[in-house]
Amino acid sequence: MTATPTLGALGFNRANVYFQNLAMPYITLTTQIDASIDTVFDLSRSIDLHVESTHQTNERAIAGCTSGLINLGEEVTWEATHFGIRQQLTTKIVEFDRPHHFRDSMVSGAFRRFDHDHHFQGNAQGTVMRDIFDYTSPLGVLGCAADFLFLKRYMGRLLNKRNQLIKTVAENGNNDRYLLKT
Repeated sequence: MTATPTLGALGFNRANVYFQNLAMPYITLTTQIDASIDTVFDLSRSIDLHVESTHQTNERAIAGCTSGLINLGEEVTWEATHFGIRQQLTTKIVEFDRPHHFRDSMVSGAFRRFDHDHHFQGNAQGTVMRDIFDYTSPLGVLGCAADFLFLKRYMGRLLNKRNQLIKTVAENGNNDRYLLKT
């Protein structure tokens, strides 16, 4: 079964969430940004911008690449509070084709697995940024129930908040502090 809820009411520029099925959901977000593909690509891999976009969960990078721009083969361990539970998640950049695509994949964490693909395409209006977050929840049937009841929407909102900050920063041109290569 495929559902396509519209998230425009949440402030998405142009975003749709698609779910393959209950066992293997995925989220796709598409955002048009009036900025160069290089700028949007680099802001998308900025650890510092990611931290700012997730302030409501007190997320912080605690190991690996903890600031600046993450690159191919690098890992970052995040610590955040989700659903009242403090948890850690480690991801690694496993594919990298600047400025068109990169993938971060879970190394360890609460999900059974996930891959997050970031795609970028230049156009007359700037850049189309497309995220595909493909994941499997833990706990079998209970995880599927959580996906259906709240997890997909929760993850979609987190990803959209991040994308909207990328859009705002890129379009305002006030991005120097996020693009420092440390």
